[in-house]
Amino acid sequence: MSLKLTLLSSALALTLSACGDSGGSNSSSVAMVPDPDPVPVVMTYEVTVTNLTKAQPLSPLTVVLHNEGNLWAVGEMASGALEVLAESGDNSDILALSVVLANGTFNDILMPGMTETVSVSVTDMQADYLSLATMLVNTNDAFAGVNAFAVNDLAVGESISMQSGSYDAGTEKNSELMATIPGPAGGGEGYNAERDDVDFVAMHPGVVSSDDGLMQSALSAMHKFDNPTLNITITRTE
Repeated sequence: MSLKLTLLSSALALTLSACGDSGGSNSSSVAMVPDPDPVPVVMTYEVTVTNLTKAQPLSPLTVVLHNEGNLWAVGEMASGALEVLAESGDNSDILALSVVLANGTFNDILMPGMTETVSVSVTDMQADYLSLATMLVNTNDAFAGVNAFAVNDLAVGESISMQSGSYDAGTEKNSELMATIPGPAGGGEGYNAERDDVDFVAMHPGVVSSDDGLMQSALSAMHKFDNPTLNITITRTE
């Protein structure tokens, strides 16, 4: 009888020991799995521009994404950054504006009849507006482009096309003098800090040219331009 009790006690002890080992093993095998890094969300827009003029090369295309502000407003004074671009084609001051979230620029002149595409992207943020500006370089201060066009509802793969007329920055008289036109027709001065015109942005009246009686003009009839001067297509690619 005592032998049976001894065997029963031994069996019970082994069972309890096994249960204890099993519990300890399960507790130590639990591992924390780190959360995966979030995938960056990129919003990219391709802007394709065609120069519709006959003899007006365009300064390097300047495209910016922003959530506030305007590059210009008809009837209002041009900013210093716009003045520099409209008189010389230099876009560096516009690219440096505090409202700019991202920018894209084409490094070369866009010749008449040619088409170029500029890409601009933002990551992990929403860009509400897209603006584009370029100078008609055989003028005193003519520019063209798109001002604060809403792109926040544009779906991936969706495109929208538009045309742009030309604007007069109103910062330099449209003298058409060789000394004041920076393009190949004049080879003269670009930006000049002195403002000697109406000092507000307006639709450009066009050039006169020497062929139409402005004898001091460095421009000929081929430098005239009608609106529109640009064909623009904006496509969201991602």
